[in-house]
Amino acid sequence: MDGKHAFIVGGTQSGCGKTTLTLAILAAYRARGLTVQPFKVGPDFIDPGLHAQMAGLSSRNLDGWMLSREYNQGLFQSRLARADLGVVEGVMGLFDGYDGTSESGSTAEMAKWLGLPVVLVVDARSMARSAAALVYGFSRFDPGLRVAGVLFNRLGGPGHLEYLKEAMAANLPEIPVLGGIPREDLIGIPERHLGLVTADETPLHPERKEKLVELMERYVDLDLLLERSVYPPGVTPRETGAGGRLLEAALDLRGVSPPSMATQQPISSGGNLHEFSRQAARPVIAVARDAAFCFYYVDNFELLGEAGAQLQFFSPLAGETVPREADGLYLGGGYPELFAQDLSERTDFLESIRGAAVGGMPIYAECGGLMVLGRFIKTLEGKQFAMAGIFPFGTRMLSRRKALGYTEVVLGEPCLLGEPGLTVRGHEFHYSEIVEEENAAVPCVYELRRRKYSEARPEGYQVGSVLASYIHLHWGSAPEAARSFVMHCREYAKGRERHRADTR
Repeated sequence: MDGKHAFIVGGTQSGCGKTTLTLAILAAYRARGLTVQPFKVGPDFIDPGLHAQMAGLSSRNLDGWMLSREYNQGLFQSRLARADLGVVEGVMGLFDGYDGTSESGSTAEMAKWLGLPVVLVVDARSMARSAAALVYGFSRFDPGLRVAGVLFNRLGGPGHLEYLKEAMAANLPEIPVLGGIPREDLIGIPERHLGLVTADETPLHPERKEKLVELMERYVDLDLLLERSVYPPGVTPRETGAGGRLLEAALDLRGVSPPSMATQQPISSGGNLHEFSRQAARPVIAVARDAAFCFYYVDNFELLGEAGAQLQFFSPLAGETVPREADGLYLGGGYPELFAQDLSERTDFLESIRGAAVGGMPIYAECGGLMVLGRFIKTLEGKQFAMAGIFPFGTRMLSRRKALGYTEVVLGEPCLLGEPGLTVRGHEFHYSEIVEEENAAVPCVYELRRRKYSEARPEGYQVGSVLASYIHLHWGSAPEAARSFVMHCREYAKGRERHRADTR
């Protein structure tokens, strides 16, 4: 295949089948021998993990609210320069985003920022000619968008698809029907309270991958989709060249520097130890990484690396403790409540956290990491399991969602992430809450600013060298935060070296 191709998979609403069809697209083109770079619009951790299983490359998050236009463009172009095809899975419905008055954070905004056509996914259950009216509205709502074609999902049979094609041809002949996927139980993805089951817990079975490829080759015009998704737009495939020279030149002209530590290998998802290249002068940041701690932005890892850190991954569920050589600890989010008993029984792991905290090691934790740093986790079944006890409070699971939404963090006090006044963007999504006991108040160093109708509130719990919060921050919105964390780890490492020297 000559040149580059790229498109966004957008949907009419959440649950229409975007993720399933994106995975099918990734699998089908990879089976054809193409290097396919996946992306995900929005603050999502689960879909990118599934993408990586299908594409064999780590999927990257694009976000119009958390990250600047220039950051998104630089990241997209730097990754696409290494691939034949870029496939971007959208978020929610095509035009849904931060609020009801703007396109901020929406799939449509990202499509326009990146100059990509949209493949519109429509759940065609119980619909016939009305589907054409639906597509008509989506294709006309924003004149700045280009629609490459439509994919119908959950079809009742071949006759249903022919009916839909007739309706589209009669009313929207300029928008091709790329195909339609029948209802198929085998290709469904299990779900739970925070969304789909993660790739760390349930790797996609080869049989499911084969079925997805079979369905795509049988029911979707993959050649036509490539014809309608040449990148950059308006340039014929031969003009771009197989090496993407035109893309790289465009990137240079914009003056955008993509992350320098970008890797074509997906992050290890099991208990195996994985390390970035080691250099003695660089502080080592240990990262808990397994099915209990799996919500991380790859960009955050890269920004830590650019700031001078070495990352060393370890698996608490596999019985591994905080590495002895660590100069800092990063505990991401995930599903610790599902593994609460296992984690509580990993006493060596919990003790290694306590020892690190007592010794003044910089420790940063988000959401699930915060829960593990508390005194206990109480499950929905009412069972309570002891955790590290760094904070005097515990957490308990709720049957209903506690918080969801984009969040802006403003530092009110000096902390691991920087000085007062620094603003970092992220999102909050959890089904647990803090259980405070008498005299268990912890100083807060964040001020959270959410939607325009919400009042600011304190968060960001700090005890000694430990900082934890429910907020998943994307440090691409403020790289200074990553640099500050690495600086604290470097100072801790220097202090350890001085102590060793004094005791010799």
